[in-house]
Amino acid sequence: MLGLLRLVLILFVVQTIAYIGLSFYSRSLRRRKLELRWSEKALPVDQETFVRRGLTRYDNSLRRKLILGVYIVPWIAISVLIYVVNFM
Repeated sequence: MLGLLRLVLILFVVQTIAYIGLSFYSRSLRRRKLELRWSEKALPVDQETFVRRGLTRYDNSLRRKLILGVYIVPWIAISVLIYVVNFM
């Protein structure tokens, strides 16, 4: 039982590190794309406001929520593996 608890704790820590890394990486990519789009188009809004609005929309988007799959997918894979090994 202690081994299972240690496995769950280590997996959760690794998932959290991966989630934070993916979140920062994805947000920086979105920021770079927004800055590039602002520089290509002659927009009446200043760059900081344009990027801030774009990142606000990004924070509420589906893409941002899909990163939570970092927590869900490994547990589903482990559950399926346990089921297949024990019951098939």
